[in-house]
Amino acid sequence: MTRILSAVFLVIYVVSLIWLVLFKLKLNLPLLFQNEQRSLNLIPFGAPAIVKGRINYGEMIMNCVIFIPFGLLLCANFKNARFLPKLAIIFAFSVIVELLQYIFAIGATDITDLITNTLGGFLGLQIYDLSKKYISSEKLDRIIIAIGILLLLIFLFMRFIFIILR
Repeated sequence: MTRILSAVFLVIYVVSLIWLVLFKLKLNLPLLFQNEQRSLNLIPFGAPAIVKGRINYGEMIMNCVIFIPFGLLLCANFKNARFLPKLAIIFAFSVIVELLQYIFAIGATDITDLITNTLGGFLGLQIYDLSKKYISSEKLDRIIIAIGILLLLIFLFMRFIFIILR
């Protein structure tokens, strides 16, 4: 049962991540595609968001944090896979998302996002491996699923409230 829940949650997480990163949690997708503004930054950490004259590190931190569950869920679902192939999946996913943002002109394509997304996935992989030394992988998987479901429900509730209050 844990294995099935873990696989289902990985799919839900990836779909949610695509909705978040590509579609910015919008429900009106045609409106998103009307922007038609391409932005490409190939200088790492070269174009951070400036808010009130200060560098906003929040977006970089959030990109990293949002990808930590990706590493955790890959470990829970692909126990026999080695570290580098799992990291390559995270990197490839991030590259594809950034390219799609550029192709469809639905956001800024930024090398910094690629770096921070991959770093977040790397941290998730490392957290799983370190935790596995102290907790059985079966129990760790159940903890990851329970926390993931709780966070997903909180996110959906907050999104629902946001839509109602709009």
